[in-house]
Amino acid sequence: MAKILVTMPDEFLHKIDGFASNEQRTRSELIREALRTYMRRSNAVNSQKAQKNAEYLENLIG
Repeated sequence: MAKILVTMPDEFLHKIDGFASNEQRTRSELIREALRTYMRRSNAVNSQKAQKNAEYLENLIG
């Protein structure tokens, strides 16, 4: 598994560590899950936008 270096404010990192501790997870696990969730939501939003654009174009043409 690759390692990356990410900088963030200390206060934010303390919040992340608090969430990880409450969920009995590592910081890395929590951040990976947060990024997976972000990507799924982003894909869903982009898919919805694409569908709306297709419908708009269909109405223009049709």
